[in-house]
Amino acid sequence: MACVAVTWARPESTCTDKWDNINVDEILESNRLLKGYVDCLLGKGRCTPDGKALKETLPDALEHECVKCTGKQKSGADKVIRHLVNKRPDLWKELAVKYDPDNIYQARYKDKIDAVKGSA
Repeated sequence: MACVAVTWARPESTCTDKWDNINVDEILESNRLLKGYVDCLLGKGRCTPDGKALKETLPDALEHECVKCTGKQKSGADKVIRHLVNKRPDLWKELAVKYDPDNIYQARYKDKIDAVKGSA
């Protein structure tokens, strides 16, 4: 689940910076916004255009270690992961169950996940 926040990776072979200016902090600081994105990803709620893009691209980003992401997108993803792991483990677990039921990505990114624990 290391790239759970990669709303911004695109399935094309080239990277886009379209989502580089999304205010990740604003989303993380708003329970309503964060829950909206998570509900979208889990299929429990409606998706904004950005949420829909995330839902479509997250599997590719996880599978290919976010290689199509810009540096800014990777930084945003790291920030979201740190927040979810440390402050919203309930949401992290729900997302992991949906996007990593066989624990493949949790195992692949174990060192990165462990490194952010306690560093909110």
